[in-house]
Amino acid sequence: MRASIDIGSNSLLLLVQDAQGRTVVDEQNVVGLGKGLGPERGLFRPDRMEAAMTVLRGYSERAVALGLRPEDIRAVATSASRRAMNAASFYEDVFRKTGIRVQVISGEDEATYTWRGSLGGMELPAGTLMVVDPGGGSTEVITGEGRQLRTRCSLEIGTVRLTEMFLGYGSVSASDYARLRAHVDGVVGALTVPVIPKALVAVAGTATTLMALELGLSTYDGEKIHGGTLSAASLRTWIDRLMLATPEERKVMVAVSPGRADTLLAGATILLRVLEQARRQACRVSDRGLRHGVVTR
Repeated sequence: MRASIDIGSNSLLLLVQDAQGRTVVDEQNVVGLGKGLGPERGLFRPDRMEAAMTVLRGYSERAVALGLRPEDIRAVATSASRRAMNAASFYEDVFRKTGIRVQVISGEDEATYTWRGSLGGMELPAGTLMVVDPGGGSTEVITGEGRQLRTRCSLEIGTVRLTEMFLGYGSVSASDYARLRAHVDGVVGALTVPVIPKALVAVAGTATTLMALELGLSTYDGEKIHGGTLSAASLRTWIDRLMLATPEERKVMVAVSPGRADTLLAGATILLRVLEQARRQACRVSDRGLRHGVVTR
């Protein structure tokens, strides 16, 4: 039995697999650890640390019940933890209270694990592939051929980060969204894509939630989502709908993952802009990701 935890800027994910690599537990909780952190350096908020600690205690208990020791869990933290000045003290507290030892990984390592974990269980064409992971604090863009990673780029734009910089958590004005789009255009526009990828694979909560919306799912179903296709035209439609919705309407619309209701507009914008930069009209969606790469490292 082996387990991994992905501590992101928005969600915490637990994966447990048996000795044959079969999934025993695959659970996510949206806690918004990176909320209020700011665009550069900042501090985790006490209420967000408390929420994350509660989830991590539960993950530790799940692992013990399955015969694992907490110290055997491979737990990694990403963008928000790289920026939070109190991350080290928080994770020392996590270790004392849960037995889980958390490693804050670099953007390059994050990209590597995401690449390794996201491509399983899908039929993909030969040639250059691109994987994009719009996380809460940063966006990882990875290219490779077959299963071999070639380039890695960590863009300093993420769903929580952009929402707090430009939109807030209320209704969205056209001018605020235009400022967000201009910022995303500038960051993604600097991304070099020398070869048009044969396929683009989008991973993590933004992509899977948008795929669930596209499929009309009322509850999350990873098997239906994994391998699905999300077009640029559909992304534009969801961007328009999310921009016009009130906060209450967004939560109803995103009932499959209400914790992402306020940050999904920023995430859809990132994903669409990367698609445009890569000159692709659609992407495949993976229900797998960093946690799968970490568990087999």
